[in-house]
Amino acid sequence: MNSFRFDPRMSREKIATVVRDNSAAVSCEVAAEIAALIREKAAAGEKAVLGLATGSTPKGVYRELIRMHREEGLSFKNVVTFNLDEYYPMPVDHLQSYVRYMNEQLFDHVDIDRESVHVPDGTLEAREVAGFCAAYERKIAGYGGLDLQILGIGRTGHIGFNEPGSGEESLTRMIWLDEITRQDASGDFFRLENVPHRAITMGVGTIMNAKRVIMMAYGVAKASVIKRAIEGKVTSEVAASFLQGHENAVVYVDRAAAGHLTRFDRPWLVDPTYTWDKNRIIKATIWLAQRLGKPLLKLTDLDYNKNHLQSLIAEHGPAFNINLKVFRHMQGTITGWPGGKPDELKQPGDRKWPNDEVFPKRVIVFSPHPDDDVISMGGTLIRLNDQGHDVHVAYQTSGNIAVFDDDALKFADFAHDFNQLFGIDNEKARSIEAHVEQYLRNKGIGESDSNEIRQIKGLIRRSEARAGCRYCGVPSERVHFLDMPFYETGKVDKKPLGEDDIETVVSFLRKIKPHQIYAAGDLADPHGTHRVCLDAIFEAVECVKDDAWYQACQFLMYRGAWHEWEPESIDMCIPLSPLDVERKRQAIFKHESQKDSAVYPGNDSREFWQRAEERNAETAELYNELGLPEYSAMEAFALYTGDKNYPTRISKSQYTC
Repeated sequence: MNSFRFDPRMSREKIATVVRDNSAAVSCEVAAEIAALIREKAAAGEKAVLGLATGSTPKGVYRELIRMHREEGLSFKNVVTFNLDEYYPMPVDHLQSYVRYMNEQLFDHVDIDRESVHVPDGTLEAREVAGFCAAYERKIAGYGGLDLQILGIGRTGHIGFNEPGSGEESLTRMIWLDEITRQDASGDFFRLENVPHRAITMGVGTIMNAKRVIMMAYGVAKASVIKRAIEGKVTSEVAASFLQGHENAVVYVDRAAAGHLTRFDRPWLVDPTYTWDKNRIIKATIWLAQRLGKPLLKLTDLDYNKNHLQSLIAEHGPAFNINLKVFRHMQGTITGWPGGKPDELKQPGDRKWPNDEVFPKRVIVFSPHPDDDVISMGGTLIRLNDQGHDVHVAYQTSGNIAVFDDDALKFADFAHDFNQLFGIDNEKARSIEAHVEQYLRNKGIGESDSNEIRQIKGLIRRSEARAGCRYCGVPSERVHFLDMPFYETGKVDKKPLGEDDIETVVSFLRKIKPHQIYAAGDLADPHGTHRVCLDAIFEAVECVKDDAWYQACQFLMYRGAWHEWEPESIDMCIPLSPLDVERKRQAIFKHESQKDSAVYPGNDSREFWQRAEERNAETAELYNELGLPEYSAMEAFALYTGDKNYPTRISKSQYTC
């Protein structure tokens, strides 16, 4: 069992856990430790034996190691590496091969001896795998074991590909992949059926034998499994929980991934010095109401005292006072006028919103992909237009990789037939159709599209976005396609956020000078498009924050179809009637290329409109359970207050406004 610092706030954590503001900070810290080990071993004339991982989590670490190699002279001549795993079967040059991943992410950019690199071999005959795995273990032992193993963690709690049921003594072997793991990998393979069913992986025992283990996790999607691994019981159902028994293991997480740990989720349970401000009172009171299944106004002094909230009731009680304050706060978040309500239309008790006197308002709705606007805030978008505001929708990326190949061929065929029908010169259309058909026939799984095909797919997304906006009441001249450069790689893997991306957003903001900004704040995937798009907006806001128009601007964040804001984080909630829900659904249906099934469905088998409707209904039910008015559905928003640690940020020095 790990030894702990005497800090009661971490008393429930059974593995040493370091929380940093964002993934960039974690990557730099972990890379610095790896570099220090390499240099220490080099000075002693020894090899540094590293266990390496793949996936999105360690990419930042590898980027920082490459930077240190180029700028600080960090040499990898004395480094030996063993990778955790590889899909099976898997050709080494395949797009999803971990050999290819490691070459592209690290090995091709440093001076490592290729004979010192070891990755499980996905090209073997099945009968050869057992012998290879035994030899892999012997090679690790021959170097004296792993000095340092880095890990990510899957939603099933797997480390490497040690799925639920993997034993603590397990060694390198072939394993069948859990369906959740395959679903999570389906985006990289473009369809679930393309994901291999098997993999070769180091065992839990192999990992536990490493002298030092660092596990990393980012984003709210990992918060639940991180809690189980760190605070739960040791079980083969969560392989990462075995690290509780490692004498030199540490977990690095960003704030989002740490969100379910007790010291962040219910800090009053472990922090004897916990102080109560408004937000903390709201969080604790709503937690108590949900825990007991009671409306806010029915909570009693005894309820607080029996559920570890003695200090809250002692400092701010009686219960009636606390309940009423929290009830009124939540009640005040409900409004049918997201853009503010003119004084002449106000009713007694209506909440005053910032700049109510400005009506109509100029509004920008930023959408990472060409459908997030209607999926996540379609009801509010329709309401803003119905109420007469000057609404602009800005699609930050083309979304062109999220279109099925068949759709591209269908539209190329349509263009050819359209030209033929109306007597338009058809030679170019015929040539493009032939190119699309031939290219797609020979295209491998996950292979990039040609420029022509990407343009066709982008055009499909644009036409659908315009149709959705028209249905919501947004005229074509107020529909904008920013086509941020970071996205246009033609691959799942995108470029880092750059100056051109930020300048694109800055210029657009200064052109419109909005009174309200809406942006997607769903950070479930810290390396995904949503995250990068939000970072670009945050950086742009840093550049315009001193502009006169921004002083009167309200910045609200919505979330996607997967997660909703925690109730204590909600600042505005828009109630939707059954008719509003139906109108929102029809707006989502305009995105036909994403209907029925999507190229990147995520880990939820429901269609996007179903996810959105159920999420909105759950938000309404939460308000109802707390004793507030009952609605069919609600869309929730949180105000951006300038918390610079909320996103993964690039250094301000990298960009000059």
